[in-house]
Amino acid sequence: MFKPDVLRGKRVLVSGGGTGLGRGMADHFLAHGASVVICGRRGAVLDATAAELAARHGAGEGRIQTRVLDIRDAEAVDATVEDLFRDADLDGLVNNAAGNFISPTEALSHRGFDAIAATVFHGSFYLTHAVGKRWIERARARGGWKPGEPMKSVLSISVTWVENGGPYTVPSAMSKAGIATMTRSLAVEWARHGIRLNALGPGEIPTEGMNARLSPGEIPGERTRRSNPQGRPGNLSELQHLATFLMADGCDWLSGQCLYLDGAGALAHGGNFYALREWDDAQWQQARERIRAQDARDRAARSG
Repeated sequence: MFKPDVLRGKRVLVSGGGTGLGRGMADHFLAHGASVVICGRRGAVLDATAAELAARHGAGEGRIQTRVLDIRDAEAVDATVEDLFRDADLDGLVNNAAGNFISPTEALSHRGFDAIAATVFHGSFYLTHAVGKRWIERARARGGWKPGEPMKSVLSISVTWVENGGPYTVPSAMSKAGIATMTRSLAVEWARHGIRLNALGPGEIPTEGMNARLSPGEIPGERTRRSNPQGRPGNLSELQHLATFLMADGCDWLSGQCLYLDGAGALAHGGNFYALREWDDAQWQQARERIRAQDARDRAARSG
């Protein structure tokens, strides 16, 4: 679909880039000429991903870098971004790091809510702010950005249900709606500095982390196969292609948009978790136990 060098010369920061969708996007960016920095909380995972992707693409030193970073920590975010800009400019940012799990809202604790909001809402803003203000400073130092010059790009991973609500995923729905509003607001405010922002909301593209917390105990993709107009979940390659298009220079006038990649699922059935109203207490308890088990595995991986 793309020229092999469509992203040549670009340097892109991908949060949550060690696994899942973030890893997939970083892989595709590298394959098309970009230099990539992946950040996340698990250094060993980041290093293993970087080594594998570097070997796959023959990426030389500096083409893929890692930074251990908890994006919930505003001061750590600012320090890490400052360090990256000392090395070289960034051309793109992908706000991919997230968290989510299903739960009846009345059963949520404030800690459960904060765990999602701190990463999705606060963390995405912290990164966008830290990167954006440095882009603005550098543009002003050059006498200001001029139309026709290359633009910087922020891509935030959203969800389809920011448009119609997210029952049983209220912390994520609220946080992602905030990211959609940030995208639209800053697309207007920062355009004069040569910065554009868009959001991409994929439907179900099965990954280990997502399935463990949103479809615990189910065969990955099975619910989407039953309900989606196309009769299937999404493929990682489809997300990779759209993310690469949004990070490339071919359509800079596309800004402030929330695009949905879900085979028209949200149009057909809302694209959210309304069907979980049919679960009984035993099913919810079983789901909670599976989610806790996945959380324990993740903690062990971070500490190991």
